[in-house]
Amino acid sequence: MHKFPVSTIALGLLLLTSACGAPAPAKDSPEVPAALLAWPRPPAEARIRYVRSVAGPNEWGIVKSILRRMRDALVGRGEEHFIRPTGVAERDGVLYVADPGAAALWILDRVQNELTKVGEVRQEALGSPVSVAVRPDGAVFLADTLLKKVFLLDRAGKLIGIAAEEGLARPAGLAYDAATQRLYVLDSANHRIAVYGPGGALLRTWGQRGIQDGEFNHPTHLALDRTGALLVTDALNFRVQAFDREGRFLWKLGRLGDGSGDFAAPKGLAADSEGHVYVVDALFDAVQIFERNGTLLLAFGERGTRAGQFWLPGGLFITPQNQIYVADAYNQRIQVFVFDPDSGKEADK
Repeated sequence: MHKFPVSTIALGLLLLTSACGAPAPAKDSPEVPAALLAWPRPPAEARIRYVRSVAGPNEWGIVKSILRRMRDALVGRGEEHFIRPTGVAERDGVLYVADPGAAALWILDRVQNELTKVGEVRQEALGSPVSVAVRPDGAVFLADTLLKKVFLLDRAGKLIGIAAEEGLARPAGLAYDAATQRLYVLDSANHRIAVYGPGGALLRTWGQRGIQDGEFNHPTHLALDRTGALLVTDALNFRVQAFDREGRFLWKLGRLGDGSGDFAAPKGLAADSEGHVYVVDALFDAVQIFERNGTLLLAFGERGTRAGQFWLPGGLFITPQNQIYVADAYNQRIQVFVFDPDSGKEADK
């Protein structure tokens, strides 16, 4: 894990929140063959393995038709790729990527071999699409911080409706609870969580600026774990807080620091099938994995541009099959890993 003095942490946070550029990574460490990338390192038994990197449609298996290749050649359009992806989700072979760098939502449908790039909704150009959440039917919620709206689009990128707008100042993180049909929206500027029902009706809000349990300081990301607990990245309080569906505080983990298990710039978060909590740290360029009681289990990643390395990563998503998607923003790609819950169990018997 990298070490950062407080001054560096403050500068990094300023760069991240203002969407400025960031210094390039130093010279990469020696490259490890992608097939061998696993954490923890040998001789320990691997629990996290690198799977692939996706920088655009090609790497997701989208093949252009001959007609489209001819059309692109005539207009001088090259291969398309992500610019600064910050939000990611996947369902049934469809990859959804919020990309404020491209001011677009990417929908990469490997099953139908279709690429949809949404840059405007009802002739309104997207401003800063930062996060996504997916319904079981493949419809996708998209939060745009500049437009102060959350859109609901179908799998083809067509607008279904405005999922959230009332009372929002800076919608950032999203989480959808299919069991209750509620959409949770993290309003970073108002330091609170807003809950919306079908059709965009505002049901309730909770939270205010502060340091006590249930209070926030510029929260950034949301996720639901398998028990229905809502996980919140309380970014400038340098912690994760968990709540039940009604907003009652459950537990918290994390603290400001520059060592393993500490936070410098916590961003995306999610939980795997065993309830472990994964938290991206944009300044550590790593993903840290915790027990709910705050015990650090493992960290993977480091600063760099090679496979398994990160440069200011942001969003995080974990599938029911424990596939881990990390929005590696300034490396302009999504990196995919997998958690093996059965690894090491034989040795423990």
